[in-house]
Amino acid sequence: MKQKVDRIVAWLQEQGENAGVKGMLVGVSGGIDSAVVAHLIKKAYPDHSLGVIMPCKSHGSDQEHAKKVISSCEIDSLTVDLTETHNVMFGNILDQLKTDNSYDPDQEKIADANLRARLRMSTLYTLATNHQYLVVGTDNAAEWHTGYFTKFGDGGVDLVPLVNLTKGEVREMAEYLGVPDEVIHKQPSAGLWEGQTDENEMGTSYDMIDRYLKGETIPDKDKEIIQAMHNRTAHKREMAPGPPK
Repeated sequence: MKQKVDRIVAWLQEQGENAGVKGMLVGVSGGIDSAVVAHLIKKAYPDHSLGVIMPCKSHGSDQEHAKKVISSCEIDSLTVDLTETHNVMFGNILDQLKTDNSYDPDQEKIADANLRARLRMSTLYTLATNHQYLVVGTDNAAEWHTGYFTKFGDGGVDLVPLVNLTKGEVREMAEYLGVPDEVIHKQPSAGLWEGQTDENEMGTSYDMIDRYLKGETIPDKDKEIIQAMHNRTAHKREMAPGPPK
């Protein structure tokens, strides 16, 4: 594990040097993936790394876990509360849709969640511009393969250091790095709405996705779900298409 961590840290430093930036930052959600990235960028840039907490209709426990992550790796931190910004922006959009008689209540929940993710992305890039930092993403191999991220939201980043690690490998790295136990063992959730969990929303488990990515045999039902998610979200992993010349 030490070799894996050292290799990623060296890669982060190389990417930063190539980009000509001063350091790196990450949005710290209180989940395991962002906790690992916070520890990694602190190692790569001990004096020029930043963990950003961005509450927005968030569970109180998420913010407490995020603060514990900040303390565990001793990274500089900043909190930007986006609740009011989101309420104003989303409220104005809904008002316009209703005035136009084009409002679809079935799409409100996902539109709300995606806007929160994109507001966080915009916040991170604004801070990154100020500090001359790169924005580091938190998607692991399972999330990247299934497209379990918001396009131009948490998927809008400069670097994805965990993209080749399964969820299980991220958990092992978290234990090695000293991420707080309550963060390592909490139920994975994007905190999109009350009671939301990643695995309930996906219809399969991270363990099944990890096994699939490693080429192991899994039940046909889970295999079909994973393949369908991968195919449906192909556009998230590609540049925006243009017409042929």
